[in-house]
Order: sequence, then C-alpha cells, then structure tokens
Amino acid sequence: MKAHYQPLLITLIMLAASLSGCILVGDDEEEIKVTAVFDYSPKTDIRTGDSVVLDGSNSLPQDGSLTYSWDCDGDDATDKTGQVVSCSWETVGSYDVTLTVVSGSKSNSQTKTIEVEEAPIGSPKAEITQYTDEEDCEYDEINDTRDIILWICAMNKVPGSDREIQDTRNVDLDASDTEAGGDDQYITEYSWDLDLNVDSDGDGNTENDADLTGESVQWKDVAPGEYQINLSVTNSAGKMDGDKIKVYVSFYGYWAENDWQIGSGSANDPEEIEFEVPVVYDKELGNTIRKVEAILIYPQIDDDCQDVTPGEGNNCRNKLDIFAYNEEEEEARNTTEDSRDPDWCDDDNDCVTATLQSYYFTETASTFGDGLWVLTIHNEKVTNDQKIESFVIILHYK
Repeated sequence: MKAHYQPLLITLIMLAASLSGCILVGDDEEEIKVTAVFDYSPKTDIRTGDSVVLDGSNSLPQDGSLTYSWDCDGDDATDKTGQVVSCSWETVGSYDVTLTVVSGSKSNSQTKTIEVEEAPIGSPKAEITQYTDEEDCEYDEINDTRDIILWICAMNKVPGSDREIQDTRNVDLDASDTEAGGDDQYITEYSWDLDLNVDSDGDGNTENDADLTGESVQWKDVAPGEYQINLSVTNSAGKMDGDKIKVYVSFYGYWAENDWQIGSGSANDPEEIEFEVPVVYDKELGNTIRKVEAILIYPQIDDDCQDVTPGEGNNCRNKLDIFAYNEEEEEARNTTEDSRDPDWCDDDNDCVTATLQSYYFTETASTFGDGLWVLTIHNEKVTNDQKIESFVIILHYK
C-alpha cells in the first residue's frame, strides 16, 4: 500500500470505532444508540398467578432491526422473545425482569424489579338448591322460590285401623350449585346440620354438625313440621361457608271406605271415632304449625234408614260433628253450630269443616298448647248408625 493512503485508512478505522453501538439516520447522520426500554402492566397489586404484560415497543432504534429477549425471573436465561410478551409467577417474591435488545452486533439491556404478592384465596359460596313439590295434595300449584316445600299425601288411609298420623317422607338435599371459590379450588367437605338447636359434635356450635355428609343427600323419614337446616362447606384451601334454608313438610290424610259407619250415640254418651294428630308449635325451635283443618263429609240421609214414623224422616236426618281435644283432653273446638252446606258440597251430603288456627296451639291461659291432639267424628244421634263418606285432616306448616 502506498504511503499516502495510510492516513486515510487510519482515519476510517477510527471513525468506525467511534460509531460503535450507533445507527446513522438521515442526511444529518444523527446517531441513535441501541437502547432497551420497557414498561409493564399492571404496575401494582400483582399477585401470584397474575399475568403481567411486558412491552418493549419504546426501545430504540425503531427501524425494525431490533430483536427482543426477556428474562422474567433474574436467572440470566431467556424466558420469552418478542416485542410484547407476558410473564407470571407462582410464588411470592421480588423478580428482576430484564429486556435485552439486539441490533446487529450491538445490544443493550434494561432491568426492572417486579414485586409479586400472595394471591387472595377464594372463599367458597355454599348454596342449597331450593325446590318444591309441583302441586299440593289437592292439585293446587305451589309457587315459592325461597323455601323447600313438600307434602305428605296419604290418600288411602284405612278408617278402621290407621287413625294415627305417623306418616313421614324423604327429603332430597342438593348442594351442586355451591361455588368452590376459584378455578383452582374444589369442595372437600359438605356437612348438613338438620337440627340447629342441638350441638351433636360438642364443639360449641349448634349449626355445623355433620348429621349428613355429601354434595347430594337424602334426609329420611321426616315428619310433618317446619325445619331450618344448614349446609357447611370447606374448599381445598380450607376456607368455609354456610347456607341455610327452611324445609316445610305438610300433611294431607284422606280416610274413606265403603260402608264406613259410626254407631249411634246420645248427647250424654256420644259415639266418637278418634284420630291422633301430633301438632308442633314451638317458636324457640322455629317449628310452628300454621293451621289444622278437618273436613267431614257424610250423607244427609242414609239409604237404609227406617223412619220411626214412616214417611216423616224424623229420625233419618243425619248430623255428625268434629270435636277437637288437646293433649290434656280439654275440648278446644267443635262444629255443632257450624254450617254444613258449603258451595262445593253435593246436595245429598253434609260437609262440615273445622279449622284450628295456629293460636290454638300456643301456651296461654286461654289457648291449648301443642302436642298430641285428638280429632273425633262425633255422633249424638240415638236411633241409627250413620254412614261416613270421607274424613280429611290437613296439617299446614307453610
């Protein structure tokens, strides 16, 4: 190389060295350094498992020459590539996040520290599925969206041998609408407490006993009454929740039989057919009957009746009544003065109804209390046996 070219070569080498890490732009040959710049979102309240967006779009130069690599956890290894990425962390801590941009042989990095906090553990939401029977025992539709309302329809009671109300039914309980508290949670325990006044496990809490366990259970042999039950659930994180619901079980009993008769009696010595009726009215327990109804239907004149004076019917006009007695055998109600010709009654029959509202069963000086009551079909007619068409007893708990 000739000597007069050597100064020019030296000058070019020195100029290239001075432009290291820079890009020449435009006619003015403005220098733009390779610079890593990133932002992230959200900036606060970052919890374990949260996805954080890392955006390196403000890095320089912005001429499409840059490549982007991300170290999300400070271990000097590339976890993500691309101008905009997202990272998440499963444990609490401080994480040094580094963006490195490269253009040709030049590179630059920026590091920021992201604080990750413990994610809140979701609490479960216990929920008992509400439902009712579609209809009551008289085929009236039941419209209720708050409670479980069920009926015992005993439509084939035998007058001669089955005059005690001991009927029960099973109650299905379902908790499948319960929420676990998050996608990562699941329910580990379902406990059903069927009596909120009894602490059967002795832990001091009367509402968390495990009388039944499971997501869907069957409560067997439930007698007529008003009940409040509680569902307790626990999720996989140990969080708990509860839900209560009222369960109402009412009763309808129908007695009828061909040639069912009641013997003759007198005012001083009436003939009676007794029906035992358990009634519960206990405000402290939350089990309070609403009313008791008894409906008696009998023919006005029996087909086989023989007049004392033929043709006059002076002894053939039937008259039966309903009498109600409390547990102490005190007479609480009778129908001797009541009408027996409601609109729905057939012309050939008498239909008499006795209704005992809830106040009859309270404990005061003028009322009669709850317990085992007796309802009777009552006959004071001396001369003839009398036919009975049907007798109905209804226990309304809702």
